[in-house]
Amino acid sequence: MTTLFGLFGSAKAPEGTAQAPASSESAKTAALMKEFPNADRQSVLVVASRDDGENLSDRDLAALTELLPVLDEHADAAPSGPLVSEDGEAALLVAPIRVGGSSTEAAEVIGDIRADLADSPVDGLTLQLTGGPAFGADVVSAFAGADLTLLLVTILIVAILLIVTYRSPVLWLIPLVVVALADGLAGRMTAAAGAAWDLQFDSGIISVLVFGAGTNYALLLISRYREELLQTDDHRRALSSAWRQTVPAIVASNVTVVLALLTLVLAVIPGTHGLGISSAIGLLIALGAVLFLLPPLLAVCGRGVFWPFVPRPGQGRTQGRGWRAVATRVVRRPGLSLLAAGALLAVMAAGLIGTSVGLDQVQKFRVQSESATGLQVLAEHFPPGDAQPVFVVTRTAETDAVLSALEGVEGIVRAHPVGTSVDDSLTQIMVTSEFLPSSSESLDQITELRDAVHQVRGADAVVGGAVATDLDARAGNQQDLFLIAPLVLAASFIVLLVLLRSIVAPVLLLLVNLASAVAAIGAGAWLSRVLLGQHALDLQVPLLAFLFLVALGIDYTIFLVHRARAEAAEHGTKAGMVEAIAHTGGVITSAGIVLAAVFAALGVLPLVTLGQLGLIVGIGVIVDTLVVRTVVVPAVFALIGDRFWWPGRPPASRRVTSPEEAASEAGRRESRDRVMTAP
Repeated sequence: MTTLFGLFGSAKAPEGTAQAPASSESAKTAALMKEFPNADRQSVLVVASRDDGENLSDRDLAALTELLPVLDEHADAAPSGPLVSEDGEAALLVAPIRVGGSSTEAAEVIGDIRADLADSPVDGLTLQLTGGPAFGADVVSAFAGADLTLLLVTILIVAILLIVTYRSPVLWLIPLVVVALADGLAGRMTAAAGAAWDLQFDSGIISVLVFGAGTNYALLLISRYREELLQTDDHRRALSSAWRQTVPAIVASNVTVVLALLTLVLAVIPGTHGLGISSAIGLLIALGAVLFLLPPLLAVCGRGVFWPFVPRPGQGRTQGRGWRAVATRVVRRPGLSLLAAGALLAVMAAGLIGTSVGLDQVQKFRVQSESATGLQVLAEHFPPGDAQPVFVVTRTAETDAVLSALEGVEGIVRAHPVGTSVDDSLTQIMVTSEFLPSSSESLDQITELRDAVHQVRGADAVVGGAVATDLDARAGNQQDLFLIAPLVLAASFIVLLVLLRSIVAPVLLLLVNLASAVAAIGAGAWLSRVLLGQHALDLQVPLLAFLFLVALGIDYTIFLVHRARAEAAEHGTKAGMVEAIAHTGGVITSAGIVLAAVFAALGVLPLVTLGQLGLIVGIGVIVDTLVVRTVVVPAVFALIGDRFWWPGRPPASRRVTSPEEAASEAGRRESRDRVMTAP
């Protein structure tokens, strides 16, 4: 691991924020616009309004004119203004700046402009910097230090939950250190992969996945290790047995999530595409760390690492009684249990009613930025499209015909050529809309604009700009959802098929998991609207939430059903499930709480997308742990019985053929435990 840290220590992922597919019309427009002189020049807008809401006076306008030299120090061309709104209550100063460097460099320019404006205040006026470069700068500023904050919050959450779970002042440190090392290596290797393959991804999501999944794997291994220590004095033999018993489930769960993530390589949205490969790398590193670094550390420490509750042979099992009791009740009345759980999931899924997808640029941040506030003020007094104009690139010979076509589209304030390409073969037209950017009216208008200019023969005109990019991003995310979601289900089905050697079991378990995922998305969407005031889900949330809910939910299914198959060889299918829940209920619940809390940590980031994703996945994992794994799956086992393993043979040596027999068997086990633990 030290060697890998050295090899990838200097790797940096490329900066990329493309939202629309590379093949989209907006992306093609952006590529063509690079052929124009000053292609890296964009305008920032200073929006000025009176604090008392009155009209701007001549004195105010004179003061604004005196600010032009301040802007000129940072502008790439002479700034202009003030341009006064029709109602006389606001004015604009326009300054073209260079944005060809990295987003960080552009953010520094915006920061310098804001600092100089703050040093030159105008009495009675509020000045706000907005426009495309200002939005980009506010994104960079919002995430400054956010990754470190997320990492620290994640580590704190995992540490607290591990201490509560293990009830040991020592043991929690070992898995935390192992997973933290895995996350550090994953960050470097994914950065190297991003640089090599030009991938765009959110490193915060990868950290959450590595910490969540890695901690889950560690919990499962250490829980089984604790069980084995109750059977033998040799802690190394106990560790070896625990490793062999848990490796199939851990590897199967990891492979499921990795395969699900790799389906994202087919996504057309750059950020989604890049997240698949980078997250898969992170999870494989987490798997390797838990399977090959954690066991040696546990072996060196011995059983004393569990102090003060050191497990020793002959103590008997006092854990799992509550879970056995719950499972016994479910097995006795599986129909009623399934009906109650199904009703809960249906109520949660009803939250999808009235849910829409797509947030505009202003709504994507939890905390309002200056650029967003400035855009709102601008929209109140000027055509909203001034902040985010639409750009049309056409062949120069057909410029007049394209302008005529644009004039026929409703809601266009003005359209005029703003430059030609280096060889004069192309002309760029700037179009100002009267609609608020990314509103339903402006999105529909982009479609109308495209229909209009595409009808001009020989123009080869294309329509781009921020609003056009938003429209293409919505279409691309919808395409990804319809393509990736079935592939995620198929990948999960294949892993379950190989692990369980059954057709019935994977089908039923996937249906249960699908219902749980839909319910979680519905509940999360409803809570986002009602409690957080977010009227819609962001574009990437439905797909990523579905992927994580299905793939991570299958994790717990694998943990439980793999143990149930082993217990069925001794107790029969139904009683085996009761035993499986008794043995794994605590660890699966702990793992679920850890994973839900880690995803909830995404809420510390300023981006609404990640907050919504954390909320939905957190809800889904909790429901999956407490309802699906505890009630729904045991009820299905009780109703289906040995047919669950078809076409394979039931793994039981003797069969428990009724829920009553399963409950009786569970009761005998509980009585035996009480006798073993009696003084």
